[in-house]
Amino acid sequence: MTENTKAIIGLLEEEFPNPRSELRFDSVYQLLVAVILSAQCTDKRVNLVTEKLFQVAPTPQKMLLLSPEELEELIHSCGFFKMKAKHILEASAQIMALGGVPSTQEELAKLSGVGRKTANVVYAVGFGGAAIAVDTHVFRVSRRLGLAAANTPEGVELQLQKAIDKDLWNVCHHYLLLHGRYVCRSQSPDCKACKLTKYCAYYAETSEKGV
Repeated sequence: MTENTKAIIGLLEEEFPNPRSELRFDSVYQLLVAVILSAQCTDKRVNLVTEKLFQVAPTPQKMLLLSPEELEELIHSCGFFKMKAKHILEASAQIMALGGVPSTQEELAKLSGVGRKTANVVYAVGFGGAAIAVDTHVFRVSRRLGLAAANTPEGVELQLQKAIDKDLWNVCHHYLLLHGRYVCRSQSPDCKACKLTKYCAYYAETSEKGV
């Protein structure tokens, strides 16, 4: 890693000394469901929904006892509830057929409603695998800091993998996500409170423009 990258990671570690997913779950299956629900939805809202959902359907077996309409009603406030219900029920059936949630990125990505980001989150958080899941926060922050410059999440993921030592991929995903959620927000980044301005390409550019 470059000295700048090491410095950035060190400051993020000070900011978030015990980073972890803010989604609440008691199993890898519940994590998978929560991540599917989190698309275009806040973790706070997802946790409110899954608190009730997992009382009714904590396992794929019990999830499949729900009708699409019943599941839609339970997850309605997460948005895109019809498509999410469809994906959750289809993925639950696939998991039952497989005998459990698959533990590789490749197999996870074959489940209904599971794209590259979701597969990476479940692989990293649920199974402890080395992965950097690039959501909107990670995408934005890594580009602003100059850790990546690609224009697609997959491109940013590959660049971050090259920039960051593999044994730090998991924790750096959380660092970048949390920094983006609470400090380097999309519309109103709190640069005054940010400890990373010395290393931030975005801050240097906006400061020169007087923004």
